[in-house]
Amino acid sequence: MSGQIRKKIERKLKIRGYGLKIDGLEEILSFVNHFQDAEDEAIDLLLDHLDHQSLKSSIVDKEAVHPVISLLLEAEAAEEESPSSSHSSIRVVDAFLVPKFRYDPIKKHFFQHTGSLPIHGEASAKAALYRDRFLLLFQRVSRDQHFIKPSFDTDVENSQSCQLSTIQSLVGQRGKRWVMGVISQLEDGHFYLEDLTAAVEIDFSKAISFYTQYKITTGFFTENTVIVAEGEMLSEGIFQVITCGFPPLENRDKSLKVLAGHDFFGCGTLTKEETLRLADLEKRAVNDMFVILSDICLDNEQVMEKLETVLDGFENVEIVPSLFVFMGDFCSHPCNLSFHSFASLRLQFGKLGKMIEARPRLKEQCKFLFIPGPNDPGPSTVLPRCALPKYLTEELRKHVPNAIFSSNPCRVKFYTQEIVFFRQDLLYRMRRSCLIPPSTDETDDPFEHLVATITHQSHLCPLPLFVQPIIWNYDHCLHLYPTPHTVVLGDRSEQKAFKYTGITCFNPGSFSDDSTFVAYRPCSQEVEFSAL
Repeated sequence: MSGQIRKKIERKLKIRGYGLKIDGLEEILSFVNHFQDAEDEAIDLLLDHLDHQSLKSSIVDKEAVHPVISLLLEAEAAEEESPSSSHSSIRVVDAFLVPKFRYDPIKKHFFQHTGSLPIHGEASAKAALYRDRFLLLFQRVSRDQHFIKPSFDTDVENSQSCQLSTIQSLVGQRGKRWVMGVISQLEDGHFYLEDLTAAVEIDFSKAISFYTQYKITTGFFTENTVIVAEGEMLSEGIFQVITCGFPPLENRDKSLKVLAGHDFFGCGTLTKEETLRLADLEKRAVNDMFVILSDICLDNEQVMEKLETVLDGFENVEIVPSLFVFMGDFCSHPCNLSFHSFASLRLQFGKLGKMIEARPRLKEQCKFLFIPGPNDPGPSTVLPRCALPKYLTEELRKHVPNAIFSSNPCRVKFYTQEIVFFRQDLLYRMRRSCLIPPSTDETDDPFEHLVATITHQSHLCPLPLFVQPIIWNYDHCLHLYPTPHTVVLGDRSEQKAFKYTGITCFNPGSFSDDSTFVAYRPCSQEVEFSAL
C-alpha cells in the first residue's frame, strides 16, 4: 500500500512540474499517513498549498515541504482542541431550501435555477417536472458503458453497446431498437412510452427484465417511472417491449466529478481542506448514534408510556444519542378539515416536551428532529410537506430548546455523510400502482424492490401524480442525485434494512403498531433494530 502511495505522490508532483528528493518524499508520505482512506485528498491539499509558496527550486525536498506540512497539522490540531459538541456535526436541511438544478442537454451541464419558486406553479411547471426527471436520468445513462456509442461504425455489430434511439426515430423502422422514456397513460387503458421527441404505445405482454445481462434490477414499474427498453415496432404502430429495466445506477463519486462543485444536497460546497478535516472527524465519531422512531401517536396513552420507557433507557446509557428523529403521524386520526382536536394535540406535544425536559442528559446533549407524517396537520397532503405548524409545537419548544421542526422529506448532513429522511406509506402504494409483477430473479422482498425503484429513478416518490400529488416547482426536493449515503423510509410496514449498491436504506417500523424503532450509527452505517 505504501508503494502505491509513493507512486501516487510522485505522479501528482510530476504533473504539477515538480521534481522530488527522497527526504521530501518521506516527509510527504508521513503527512499522508495521518489520513487513512483519504490519501488523494491529503496529497491534493498539500500540493495546493505548496503551489502558493515561493519555492527556490522546482525540486521539492524536506526543507521546502516541512513548513507547509507543519501549518496543515497545526490547523488540524487547533480544530480538534476547539470546543465542539456533536451538535456541530449535524446539519438539517429543510426540503424547501434545497437548491434547484436543471440539465442542459445541448451544453451538457447543470445550471442552478435562480429566482423565486412559487408554490402554485403554472401549467408549464408540470411539464418541466417530467422533463427534468427524464433529463436527470438521461445524462446519467449517457455515461453508462452499455449505452455509449462506439467510437467507430465498424464496432457496432460486435459491440455490446445498446445505442439509444429517440422515439420519434422509430417511425418506419424495422428491427430491434433501444429507447428510453417515461411510462404514461395518455388514453384510458393504453400505456405509452414518451420522451422529449414523441410518444408511442407500448405492449408489455412479452417483456422480461434484463437484470442478468446489464446489472439493472426491475423493481416496481409504475406510471411515471422512466425505463430503458428494447423492442421493435409492430405494423399496428405499437412498440413491442422485449426486455426492459430501470436506468442503470451511477457511482456517487463519478456523479460528483461530473457536477463540477454544484451543491445538490443543500449544505454548501466544501473545500478539499474542509472535506479532509470532516472525514477525519467522522471516523472518530464512533459513539454517535441516531435514534429513529416513526408513526408516534401522541394521543395514545400506551404509546406515550412506551416512549417514556425508550427515553428512560437512553437517559441512562453511558453516551447518549446525538439525535432523536421523531416521524409522524403524531395523531391516530387524520388531521384534516373534520379534525377538531388541534388544542388537544398541542397539549400532547407539550406533554412530550415535559417528558424530555425531565431527562436532563437528553435535553442538554441531544438534538430532537420532528418530521410530519402523511396525515399530520398541514396546508395539504402534497409533497414536500412543510414543517408542523408553530401553534402545535409552541409548548414543546418551551421545554426542549434543541427541537428542530423540519419538512417531509428532510435532509441531514452528518460530517461528510448525506442522509435523507422520508415519512410516507410508500410500499403499499407502490405495490398497488405496479403495472408489471416485479421480477423474483434476484429477490422477492417487496422492500428491496422499493429500494431498487427509488434509487434507480433517483426519486423518493416516483408514483403517478394522481396517486401522490407533488408541488410541481419543488419536485427536485425529492431527487436522490447524487445518491446519498443513507435513505430512511418511514413506513407502517415491518422493519427492514437493505444495503443496495453502497446505499443504506431502512424502515424503522411503526412505533404505534408494534413498538419498533431503530438505533443507527452513521459512522459505520450500522442499523440496529430495536423493539419494546
